[in-house]
Amino acid sequence: MPRSETAETRERNRPLRVVVSPSERARIEAKAAAAGLSVSAYLRSVGLGYQPRSVVDLDAVERLAKVNADLGRLGGLLKLWLTDMPGRGVPVADIRDLLGQIKDTQDDLRHAVTRL
Repeated sequence: MPRSETAETRERNRPLRVVVSPSERARIEAKAAAAGLSVSAYLRSVGLGYQPRSVVDLDAVERLAKVNADLGRLGGLLKLWLTDMPGRGVPVADIRDLLGQIKDTQDDLRHAVTRL
């Protein structure tokens, strides 16, 4: 909700009763938890036309951090080859494979970000 509405004092002695099935209740509770809100606050927000923001999924953040670390390691390997052994000991095909892995990892990172 916009800050001005949350800051205003509300008369909170008028409950609104909504009849739902057990599966609907579970879905509403899950959505409220995902938004970091109580069921009451979630339903009030949705009922007043606001789209509650979801709390960032910690598992998604962890996956992004792992993909980012993989990308850093791949970049480090490429830098090592280019500075210490340019053209020596490593076939060009291996470097192309490494570049392909870096591109794949970048794609994984891009997909993970769009899922958030």
